[in-house]
Amino acid sequence: MSLEKIHTAIPHRAPMLLVDEIVSLDEKSIVCRKAFRPEEYFFQGHYPDQPLVPGVILCECVVQSGAVLLADMMKQANSKGVPVLTRMSDVKFKNMVKPGDSIEMHVKLDDIVSSAYYLTGQAKVNGKTAARLSFTCTVANA
Repeated sequence: MSLEKIHTAIPHRAPMLLVDEIVSLDEKSIVCRKAFRPEEYFFQGHYPDQPLVPGVILCECVVQSGAVLLADMMKQANSKGVPVLTRMSDVKFKNMVKPGDSIEMHVKLDDIVSSAYYLTGQAKVNGKTAARLSFTCTVANA
């Protein structure tokens, strides 16, 4: 699905938009992709001689994918607002992601309690888990 749909769903823009493509989307899960170009700003200092995608960027990729999922749910419910991250837990890093790699972000909605949305997600590189986490979002007024 197009970058236009992503732009409609979440307010992030370059250089902090970390979702390139929506691969699949249903009412409780989403799969997105992100390709890391060698010129990404964070590779300059992380690390100059052995560039790696920072773990916090991998987490942000997953969270932004979750925000696209929640935005789609809110659109279908005619609800206004922007999904905002309120908590991350059980974060694990398993494989490195380097310039030129592409990742797939898999996110599923586990539960909704009041205005809190509980999700789990993972970023995969070459079919292997690079990062996984649980996170919570709430909807803030736009």
